[in-house]
Amino acid sequence: MKEIIVSENSRRSFIARSAAAAVVAVPVVAALAGGEPAAAADPLPDYAPIPPSALGPALNAQGYYVGRIERNLYWVTDGTYQAAFLTTRDGVVLFDAPPTIGHNLQRAIDQIAAANGVTNKVTHLVYSHHHADHLGASSLFGRNVVRIGHAETKRLLRRDNDPARPAPDVTFEDRYTLRVGGQRVNLAWHGTNHTPDNVYIHFPDHDTLMLVDVALPGWVPIYNLNLSEDVAGFMAAPGTALSYPWKHYVAGHLGRLGTRDDVVLHQQYVADIAANVRTSLASVDPTPYFVKYGANTWAAVKTYLDAVTDLAAAPVIAKYTGVLAAADVFTASSTLTILESIRLDLGFGSQVHA
Repeated sequence: MKEIIVSENSRRSFIARSAAAAVVAVPVVAALAGGEPAAAADPLPDYAPIPPSALGPALNAQGYYVGRIERNLYWVTDGTYQAAFLTTRDGVVLFDAPPTIGHNLQRAIDQIAAANGVTNKVTHLVYSHHHADHLGASSLFGRNVVRIGHAETKRLLRRDNDPARPAPDVTFEDRYTLRVGGQRVNLAWHGTNHTPDNVYIHFPDHDTLMLVDVALPGWVPIYNLNLSEDVAGFMAAPGTALSYPWKHYVAGHLGRLGTRDDVVLHQQYVADIAANVRTSLASVDPTPYFVKYGANTWAAVKTYLDAVTDLAAAPVIAKYTGVLAAADVFTASSTLTILESIRLDLGFGSQVHA
C-alpha cells in the first residue's frame, strides 16, 4: 500500500477548516468568551439545530482560540476540548493537555507570553484525571515539567503505561495547594465521579473552577453520562462544584466557558432524567417482554429496559431540545445509564419473586 504523508501545515489547515465549519457563535456568547463571533452555518442534518448559546468564539487559522479568564489565567479550546494555563513570574502552569489541541497549547501560550512580555516556559502541568483524551499531549512538554495529580491518577497511568502520559511527580490524596510564582491553585478530591481520580481545580484568586467531564456548558453529556464510572458520584459532583465560590467554569469540553447557571441547568437536566426513570420503572410491566421472548432472556431484558428508557427519555428530549445542544442525540444513552444506576445502586424497581 502506498504511504500517504500529510504535512503538519496541511493537517492544521484541515483541522481549522473542520472546526470552523462546526463552530458557530452569536455575539453574546463570543463576548462572554472574549472572541469574535463565528460565521453562521447551515443546520446540521438528521438532528436538531445547535442552540447558539452552546457555541463559543471562532477559532483562528491554526484551529484554536485562546482567551483571558481573569488577569493571568487563560483558557484554550479547539471547539471540542479545553485546557487552561496560568502565567506566573516563575513559569507557566498548564492544566490538562488534550491531544486534539496538541502543539497549539504551546502556540497559545507563546501568543499570550509575547503579548504580555512574560515567560512562555511551562514548568508545571496539572492533571484533572488520567484519561488520554485530556492528557495525551503531556509528553510534548518534556521530562523537566513538574506534573501534579491525584494519587489514583498516578496508579492508573502506571497501569496504562502510555508514554504520552507520564505519571505525575507530585501526588495528593484529598487536598493540595500548588504555589508557583506568587500564585495559588487549590486541588481537591471529593470522591469518585466521572472517574475514580477526577479532581476539582479551584483558582480562588481568579474566581474560576475547573472540573472536567461533568457539566458541559450548553451541551448534554456524551454517551452514557460522559462515560462516567460512578453514576451516583457524577450526579452529586455539580452540587460539590457549586459549593465553591466561582464565576467562571472550565469544563474540559466544547467551545465556551461556563457559568454557575450552566451547572444548575445540567443538574436540572440530570434530575429530570432520574425522576422520569423512577416513574417509568413503576409503570412499565416487564412480564410481556419475558413472555414474548421465552428462553431468550437477554432479548427480554433488552426490550424491557429499552421500553423504560424510551418512556423516560422522551419528555426530557422534548423539554431540552433547543435548550441544551444534542439533547436529541445523547439523552437516551444517558437515560439508560441512570436507569441502571437507579436499579442496581439504589435498588429502585427491583422485582422480588413471590
